Amino acid sequence: MKRERPPAEAGTAGRIPPVYRAVMAAAGPIVRWWGRLEVEGLDNVPASGATIMPANHDSAWDPVVIAHAARRRRQIQALAKASLWKNPLLRRILDGMGQIPVRRGQADTDALDAAVQRLASGGCIGIFPEGTRSQGRQLRARSGVGRLAQAVPEARIVCAAVSGTVDIARFPRRPRLKVTFFEPTPPPPGESALELATRLTAELRTVAPIQS
Repeated sequence: MKRERPPAEAGTAGRIPPVYRAVMAAAGPIVRWWGRLEVEGLDNVPASGATIMPANHDSAWDPVVIAHAARRRRQIQALAKASLWKNPLLRRILDGMGQIPVRRGQADTDALDAAVQRLASGGCIGIFPEGTRSQGRQLRARSGVGRLAQAVPEARIVCAAVSGTVDIARFPRRPRLKVTFFEPTPPPPGESALELATRLTAELRTVAPIQS
């Protein structure tokens, strides 16, 4: 059965929904105090307008840390694995935050269509080109981010390189979190969706090498 998704959000600072704000506030002590979050390049994140935000993925904490780093500029509506919606409480939180469920291991056209719709409405879509957590492995890029860029060519692409997240749960080892927002190099002529995803992944990994 096709599940209804929440309506598109513009994602600007003045329109961030209460659930999103609540999650960011709850994560604050862990991310800012325990994690000693450092943010670079926040000015590269547009305060409004269609934005695609690819990021590297080493920990389940990555989406929260990136969202917290960008909170003063944008709401990030991220593509997340659909299995998270099986938990009723988590489903309410994810829907309230405007996240988009995606079925892994298959071409999820519903998720892509939802992301395109929200981009067209001026939203900021977060996506992990690697598709899943690296767990210390070198993963090949998937074409999803490139397909988004092709579907909404006016969207700006701003990468989010995140590091230190694998150490959040390694108590008493204290993490040192860092998120760097940067614009990727200009695309060469005729670049395919997969080539774009591969290039973005390489640039992200230059800034934030694989952690395990």
